[in-house]
Amino acid sequence: MRRLLFILLLFPLLCLAQATPPKIGLVLSGGAARGLAHIGVLKALEEQSIRVDAIAGTSMGAVIGGLYAAGYRVDELERLATHLDWQLALSDAPPRQDVPFRRKQDDRDFLVKQRLSFRDDGSLGLPLGVIQGQNLALLLESLLVHTNDTRDFDRLAIPFRAVATDIATGEKVVFQRGHLPRAIRASMSIPAVFAPVEVDGRLLVDGGMVDNIPVDVARSMGVDLVIVVDIGNPLQPRKELGTVVDVLNQSITLMTRTNSEAQLATLKPADVLIQPPLAGYGSTDFGKAKEMIDAGYRATTILDSRLAILRSPDSSQARPLDSARLPSERTPVISSIKVENDSKISDAVIRRYIRQPLGQPLDLERLQSDMSTLYGLDYFEQVHYRVVRRQDGNALVINARGKRAGTDYLRLGLNLSDDMRGDSAYNLGASYRKNGINELGAEWLSRVQLGDHQELYSEFYQPLDAGSRYFVAPYLFGEAQNVEAILDNDPIAEYRLERYGLGLNLGRQIANNGEIRFGVGQAWGEADVRVGDQDLPSFSFTEGYYELKYSFDTLDNVDYPHQGEAIGLSLRQYDPQLGSDERYRQWELILDKAFGKGPDTFVLGGRYGRTLDDAEVVTSSFLLGGARQLSGFRQDSVSGQNVSLGRMVYYRRMTQRSFLPLDFPLYLGASLERGRVWNNDNSFDSGYINAASVFISFDTPLGPLDFSYGLNDEAERALYLNLGRIF
Repeated sequence: MRRLLFILLLFPLLCLAQATPPKIGLVLSGGAARGLAHIGVLKALEEQSIRVDAIAGTSMGAVIGGLYAAGYRVDELERLATHLDWQLALSDAPPRQDVPFRRKQDDRDFLVKQRLSFRDDGSLGLPLGVIQGQNLALLLESLLVHTNDTRDFDRLAIPFRAVATDIATGEKVVFQRGHLPRAIRASMSIPAVFAPVEVDGRLLVDGGMVDNIPVDVARSMGVDLVIVVDIGNPLQPRKELGTVVDVLNQSITLMTRTNSEAQLATLKPADVLIQPPLAGYGSTDFGKAKEMIDAGYRATTILDSRLAILRSPDSSQARPLDSARLPSERTPVISSIKVENDSKISDAVIRRYIRQPLGQPLDLERLQSDMSTLYGLDYFEQVHYRVVRRQDGNALVINARGKRAGTDYLRLGLNLSDDMRGDSAYNLGASYRKNGINELGAEWLSRVQLGDHQELYSEFYQPLDAGSRYFVAPYLFGEAQNVEAILDNDPIAEYRLERYGLGLNLGRQIANNGEIRFGVGQAWGEADVRVGDQDLPSFSFTEGYYELKYSFDTLDNVDYPHQGEAIGLSLRQYDPQLGSDERYRQWELILDKAFGKGPDTFVLGGRYGRTLDDAEVVTSSFLLGGARQLSGFRQDSVSGQNVSLGRMVYYRRMTQRSFLPLDFPLYLGASLERGRVWNNDNSFDSGYINAASVFISFDTPLGPLDFSYGLNDEAERALYLNLGRIF
């Protein structure tokens, strides 16, 4: 009787236990781009009404798992994966439209884009990774801004863990609390590729080094069984190991597969293992996101019968996840802004660039642009933000970390041309920029160039306010170049023109796109006959002038623009009151407008320069000649007091766009040009000259490498090799 009573009392509890679904842990492994297959897995699990109670992820698994745990819907993740500019996200370079105009000016020299950085003590500074992760960190911050006050990851819509590795000790680090975007960023920091993330004094890298499939982490979260998604790279056969890159990738795969196999060996009969068919996809195939998502979806639907017993009978259990998906959760109202800064420039300068209005919802698009502009100043290793909820409202905190590798930069450049008749020209240049001389961001730029056109230029740029809206820029310069003297359309001599001087500019920047300067300058020089009639006079001269310059630049790429325009206008008046030997006026307009669609781009533009009064021809001449500058002539070999040039340049990208920053595109192109050069005080007039060129150009890590062949209807032909300059 007692036994029967015990059974009757126990029976309802047994029924309740059977009705309670098991707690399910989802384990998402690392695998770079292949990790996008996790989205397809999540899509299939949701369609089968399987409720996930905990998520543990490594590397890309931490990215997808963290976003899902924070409330992102599967369709949002799919849209993000297929529409995101992965090349931009996985690089440090901000969009060029957000770069401060002064940094855009640096691109205008023919110097290569790669720079050597130096610390204040003069030592060479090397970064801890090829990519600092600036854009990736900004992306994660923008996507997860609504979780900024959630320090305990168990309080997310779905409890979550991210796995990283302490590069100093080799220990596994499991994030169960902290700043979610930083935890995810640390989990996916592939050593040497991405700079380590410093958290609580530890340097953290990719968790795949120690636990690529964190089954043990998921079990520690109190789940009854796990669904494991393994998207790790397979080992490559011997015949596929042909380069040092292949061997490096294989070494990383060996490390991750070893710990992965150890975790897979712990799976129990009730656990579910999903292995999407990804044999044809690599770690960098971000452009194939749709196909990999589909592979994850198909691999999960195949297991429908196995997963059916795990379906959740009560949809109300998903309410915390539904709440996290509300749009209002991702747009907090900002009541204050705080700056955390250890760089060379002041907090006021940083604050000047933040346009977020107080008392308004966070404008993520504007903030992303502001962050890019700040990073483009070249003072910071990274610029981050976070939203902190306080009693008096939400505070937007800007964290700017100064560059450990130094903020002083050296750049080099080279260009060559040959007219195929034994006459060639070259220029070799270098520039050194010392940043952060004071808290307003003063800079000292020096540039030297050797070759046909020798140049020495040094400018001290001093902002007059936070944000560099107004500035003063004194400068010194010296230059030497060859200028032909032409009479009745025949060259009679080649002068060696040497000029040196100084000046002072006052200016104002116009947002990130333009600048206007007004200045005065004085120069002294000599013109000596180098080749030709030695009876022609050599002479010395003095120049004093007022100058007004306007510059505007919205090109999306200075080397291979696809959209945007660039305008340069300069007006100069030489005045005896400033010590000039002659009174005359000059102006010059340079314009380029890019139109692109798909792999094709047209650039329309040209140049027009006038000398409005009588003046010495040798000292007042403009120079033309070179690739796309009346092709067929050597670089700067055509001179005159007035010049006009119109051109149309077409080029087509011949290689597929990479979704990594290591993108080496190849372009084929051609140009049509029409120009004229003439003087005021003699009968020299070249008439209109038609020219054309064809070129092949390769965008290398150092900068564009361009091979061109040009010809014109003056029977001139030339080959050009340029490293670092296309137009």
